[in-house]
Amino acid sequence: MTSEESRPRSPLEYENGLRGRGIRALAGVDEVGRGPLAGPVVAAAVILPEGCLIEGAGDSKTLSAIRRESLCREILARAAAVGIGAASVREIDQENIAVATARAMARALQALSSPPDHVVVDGLPVRRLGWKHEAVVGGDGLIHSIGCASIVAKVHRDRLMRRLAQRYPAYGWATNVGYGTPEHMQALREFGPSPHHRLTFGGVQLEMGLEVPDQGR
Repeated sequence: MTSEESRPRSPLEYENGLRGRGIRALAGVDEVGRGPLAGPVVAAAVILPEGCLIEGAGDSKTLSAIRRESLCREILARAAAVGIGAASVREIDQENIAVATARAMARALQALSSPPDHVVVDGLPVRRLGWKHEAVVGGDGLIHSIGCASIVAKVHRDRLMRRLAQRYPAYGWATNVGYGTPEHMQALREFGPSPHHRLTFGGVQLEMGLEVPDQGR
C-alpha cells in the first residue's frame, strides 16, 4: 500500500515513476456499483500513453454527470487501451459482492487489447483477481489511470441503468442508478423487486421481508 509520504503529488507522478523502472503499459483499474440495490457491478481498466494527461479526470464521484460524459469520450479517444467488465446481479447473489467485484475487474483487464506490464487498483488488494497488482487507497484521486478508469466505469454503468429504467420506470433508476433512495425504496414496497434487484442485499430484504441467508457482506 502507498503511504502518505510516498503518495503521488501530481496526476502522472505514479505513472512516470513506473516508466522510470522500465514499465510502459500500466493499467489502472476501478469499479463502480458495489453499493446499489440493483444492477451489475462494473469495472474498467485504462492504459494511457506515456505523458497522456486528461485534464480534470479523477475520482468520478466528484464530477457532474455532464463532465463525466465529456471526459469519458476523451479518455476513450486518447487511451492506449480500455477494457470494461461487469458481473451480473445473479453472480452477486450467488457468490457475494466481493467475488463479483473481483470478476468484473478481471474481465475488464481481460478485455484490454494488449496485456499490461503492471496493474494498480483503487482501494485494498483484491482477492481472486487473478492478476498480480498493487492496491492504493484513494487511488482514483491520486493515480491518473485509475481516475480515468473510475470515470469510464461510472459512465458505462449509469448508461446501463438508464436503459434499464426505460423497462422498469417505477424505481427511478434514471436518476438513482440503483442506489437505495427514498423513491427507490418506496417502489420496492409497492411493486416488489425486479429481475435486476440484488435479493441478498439488506435494503431489498428489509423492504420485502425476504428470508435470505447472510452471505457475509
